[in-house]
Amino acid sequence: MPTDLDSRYGRTRQSAKRTRVIGWSAAGAFALVFAAWLIWAGVLVPAAQLDSRDVGHQIVDDTLVDVSYEVTVDPGTEVSCAIQAMNSSFSVVGWKIVALPSSNTRTRVLTDSVRTSELATTGLIYRCWLT
Repeated sequence: MPTDLDSRYGRTRQSAKRTRVIGWSAAGAFALVFAAWLIWAGVLVPAAQLDSRDVGHQIVDDTLVDVSYEVTVDPGTEVSCAIQAMNSSFSVVGWKIVALPSSNTRTRVLTDSVRTSELATTGLIYRCWLT
């Protein structure tokens, strides 16, 4: 009697084998799609390391500040940086985006001038990113 019930409700050896094959096939397809996504998204590829820090600033006059900064990135990598000048109440009074071409050196110290709308009290890097 149990074999009659098993065959009646689809619990035979063939259906169990078919269920296993479908399960393993689905798991394999998922693993394949997931691996393809990891490669496409660049998760498995090591990203270039980027580090930047402020070195100093010099107030030239009421409308100009020179900002010195250091950028460390893998040689041959292009970088862009946003540089800002701020006044005594920490309002942004000058802003400049600088595109840095690739270089053979890993660490570079650069100085750029930022035009301001009023007297700035400081100049610094806002953010750098890979381009």
